[in-house]
Amino acid sequence: MVLPDALLDERSLSKLKWRCRRGLLENDLFIQRFFHRFEAKLTVKQAQGLNVLMDLSDSDLLDLHLGRKTLVQVDPSLVQEDVREVLSMLREPSERSI
Repeated sequence: MVLPDALLDERSLSKLKWRCRRGLLENDLFIQRFFHRFEAKLTVKQAQGLNVLMDLSDSDLLDLHLGRKTLVQVDPSLVQEDVREVLSMLREPSERSI
């Protein structure tokens, strides 16, 4: 059994990156930045939250990234701790923009 706070292993990380490929460039850019910043310390729980977000349409995912919609507006079942945490991480500004 893998603990939720355990770091994601290399094989799982590779599968997650493949799963996160999107059709909309803007989403890909957000996700690339996310992996660039967090892949070395990504936990199993955070990966689960990211997988939930990857089930969304590109337009809903982009609306969440940009804050045009909330999790409740997109799908009330998304209001989960792991999903909120990953969405917050996705929205964090990069160091260059500070």
